[in-house]
Amino acid sequence: MSAALVTGAAAVFCVLMAGLIVFQAALIAGAPLGHFAWGGQDRVLPVAKRLGSATSIGLYLIFTVLILQRAGLAEVIPWPGAVVIATWVLAGYFLLGIVMNGASRSKPERWTMAPLCAVLAGLTILVALS
Repeated sequence: MSAALVTGAAAVFCVLMAGLIVFQAALIAGAPLGHFAWGGQDRVLPVAKRLGSATSIGLYLIFTVLILQRAGLAEVIPWPGAVVIATWVLAGYFLLGIVMNGASRSKPERWTMAPLCAVLAGLTILVALS
């Protein structure tokens, strides 16, 4: 697989993660976008779900570091074997996300987050194969 393809996939992944971080930060700040997340029951998230959004931001940052390292664009995690395994686990996480978001009672969540998870799964698999 070409280095340019892997680098491009990692770059798109990072842009999407940055967008999700901004989205989760907006939810934490009280933006009325809750129908796109956490099952879609709340337009403005209650405190418990805002804490979940804060946790999501931390996870998204870890996911980004993981993808950058697997793509050969960063050297943060000192265990290369763990990075390979974790990248495949991350791909599985996004594949599960397609199912979970696709089953949401919230139509906006189904129509935005399920396809987003599909794109993220594809990008993660592409990088994992490198």
